[in-house]
Amino acid sequence: MVLMLGRRLIREDSEIRDSPAVKRKVFEVESKTSGSQEILDFCSGSSHSEGILQVFNEFRDSRLFTDVVISVQGREFPCHRAVLSASSSYFRAMFCNDHRESREMLVEINGILAEAMDSFLTYVYTGRAKITTENVQFLFETSSLFQISTLRDACAKFLEDQLDPCNCLGIQRFADAHSLKQLASRCRTYALANFSEVAHHAEFLDLRKEELEEYINSDDLSVSKEEMVFESVVRWIYHSVEHRRPMLKDLLEHVRLPLLHPNYFVQTVEGDQLIQNAPECYQLLHEARRYHVLGNEMMSPRTRPRRSTGYSEVIVVVGGCERIGGFNLPYTECFDPVIGEWKSLAKLPEFTKSEYAVCALRNDILVSGGRINGRDVWMYNSQLNLCVLLRNRR
Repeated sequence: MVLMLGRRLIREDSEIRDSPAVKRKVFEVESKTSGSQEILDFCSGSSHSEGILQVFNEFRDSRLFTDVVISVQGREFPCHRAVLSASSSYFRAMFCNDHRESREMLVEINGILAEAMDSFLTYVYTGRAKITTENVQFLFETSSLFQISTLRDACAKFLEDQLDPCNCLGIQRFADAHSLKQLASRCRTYALANFSEVAHHAEFLDLRKEELEEYINSDDLSVSKEEMVFESVVRWIYHSVEHRRPMLKDLLEHVRLPLLHPNYFVQTVEGDQLIQNAPECYQLLHEARRYHVLGNEMMSPRTRPRRSTGYSEVIVVVGGCERIGGFNLPYTECFDPVIGEWKSLAKLPEFTKSEYAVCALRNDILVSGGRINGRDVWMYNSQLNLCVLLRNRR
């Protein structure tokens, strides 16, 4: 594209000057290619719309061109119907259909706070909103009512970032009430991972029975020892003992009483006055006593360790022999079905023996007898990963 500015030729300029009937050419545009047309597709970007929206906000502040007043809790907000309708399908349905509000100058809206409406309108006219711990709940409800999904999602993300042992249960209840599945799942995962701290805050004592059962029944509950679970249940019961006393048995069914330390079980659990006066709990206590005596021979849902304790039920293979030659092997290995891995344990002494007896006692393994010199008794200690000779009778 060539721009020819000013005079083209002196002769032409004089002719134009001499002829008043001819208009003066300021410039002439010539195309580089004959028959083609050059086009500039100009776009100022988002600055154009932002600038217009900023002017509309100034109009709102000065009540210029406003055609509707939104009244919330007695406070009036002058607005533009076009801006509200463009931002919210709620207002579009209100103003564009043949509703009473589409003809009235003053529209009253109930069920929301004036402060939340102020923050909402600031977002509508500027695209910005200040979300705080004080206003996030009301701003979320307001944006949900007016169907502004972007602001609603921002509030949900803010709540997720604020998760803490003292508020995660309350936020989960709020998320469940508003069908925020992702936020509710995040809250539950956080509460499970930080249960030891969560159980000491006020929100824990306000849990419903069903909510508490869901937590303490989970294998993913993160506690260093099962005693913490029992203490949290007792604390919850005693918070409103007259009302919650009948729920004691149902809750204790989810506490893994057999995994409590025997001394703690006798002194704290059986010594608790409330449990002593609850005959319906006796069967659970009896189950724990039997496990303390019989160990893994007594199985129930309450004898399965939680993942966070670092313990899990494993399959132990003791000894064995080669496929060819029948050479006896000294190896002892275990398979963890939770993680799907094999792990080597301490080697079996006197591995040349065969046809010995093996049994489990609590978390330990006893090996005795055998076809050759079968008077020895060895014990595998699972805590020390060590084989110890208990009896030698030669």
